[in-house]
Amino acid sequence: MAKTKRAYVCSDCGADFPRWQGQCSACAAWNTITEFTIPKTKSALGGAGGGGAVSSYAGSSTKVQTLSEVESKDLPRFSSGISELDRVLGGGIVPGSVLLLCGDPGAGKSTLLLQSIGAVAESRQALYVSGEESIHQISQRAKRLATPNIDKIQVVAETSVEQILNHVVEQKVSFVIIDSIQTMTVAHNESAAGSPSQVKESAAALTRFAKTEGVTFMIVGHINKDSNVAGPMQLIHIVDGLFALSSTSDEKFRVLRTSKNRFGADSESCFFAMTETGMKQVKNPSAIFLSRSNKNHAGSVCTTLWEGTRPLLVEIQALCNQSMTEVPRRLSVGYDSNRLAMSIAVLARHGGVMLSDMDIFVNCVGGIRIEETSADLSVLLAIFSSFKNAPIPQDVLVFGEIGLNGDIRPSANGVERIREAAKQGFTRAIIPKANASRSLPGIDIIPVEDLQEALAAFERVAV
Repeated sequence: MAKTKRAYVCSDCGADFPRWQGQCSACAAWNTITEFTIPKTKSALGGAGGGGAVSSYAGSSTKVQTLSEVESKDLPRFSSGISELDRVLGGGIVPGSVLLLCGDPGAGKSTLLLQSIGAVAESRQALYVSGEESIHQISQRAKRLATPNIDKIQVVAETSVEQILNHVVEQKVSFVIIDSIQTMTVAHNESAAGSPSQVKESAAALTRFAKTEGVTFMIVGHINKDSNVAGPMQLIHIVDGLFALSSTSDEKFRVLRTSKNRFGADSESCFFAMTETGMKQVKNPSAIFLSRSNKNHAGSVCTTLWEGTRPLLVEIQALCNQSMTEVPRRLSVGYDSNRLAMSIAVLARHGGVMLSDMDIFVNCVGGIRIEETSADLSVLLAIFSSFKNAPIPQDVLVFGEIGLNGDIRPSANGVERIREAAKQGFTRAIIPKANASRSLPGIDIIPVEDLQEALAAFERVAV
């Protein structure tokens, strides 16, 4: 018999320790460290039978070569059947890739993948592996969603990785959905399903098989109470792509974001509407976040963000109110609190607007999280608009980065941002002077170079 060893692993973060202890020193959680017995074998399965051991997750290598000697293979992508999903994936699915889709319970992960496999099954052998639901439940959902090619989609309820790989070889499958990785097990690991070691070994086995046989795996993953991917951190390193599906604040729409993608941009996002017949693509997400009343309100400014490869128009709201406490509150939702503090300091130092006795609240409408600096100027003018109680008309767009010395720095892809705003009916734009080198028909450009010019432009357009 193979020798075994003991491991003590935190069920929340996946950190391992030489001995048991009450609190995990990595994530500070109590009573989450569990003892596992792990055989002293190689880390994952090799090939369909699972017998051989190889040296890395990327498959076996026979010899050391120089990069010039390696034959370049241009693998053609194939469509997932959902154009928005293809865009997030980088233009389609790469054969032999392993993609992890995670999200809250009920977000629509299984629904989205079931709709996708129906389109893929038109030209490829596709297999849906369920470790949580019965095949009867999957069949009922597929019929309710009117999934195409339902007679070509193969389905099996299985949790053994060895059996799954045998089914893939026997049926000559090239596209597999695993729902979910937390239910998968490998025979040489005695840990319970869902444990960090089982999740890591199962993902490693599937990844190695994908790289050596050219089979594509789309894996469903759970998240923990902190909205992080459940399981060990190695899971994220093993897979080729990590995608998170979440809902907006009103629960009507779903946002699919890229956190990691070896075959495309890692900052893409797309939007879906959850309906009774499944996930519907939202081709114009800007219209979602610009659904405002016809009345102008102080503290409301529209800006444009760059999400991966396309612009996205969103509304920034700010509220200034006389503070009733000794320490004024500074709260932001969807916008970095450190940049909010910087904007307030710049407004006081270079704009002469003292807000030290004001509570300031900033919100990005629709649950969007702002990750770039192009929204700095819009946040600053939204605060100033609320402070002055002077609304900015709804046809005015604002974007630009704020420097600590009060200058307005340009933003990338300025022309594309303005074109998108013109499509949505905007007629004026307050933008950095460096982004105003080209005039666009149908929209009046107001270039600003520093904070003083930006406040002067605000005075001209405010109502």
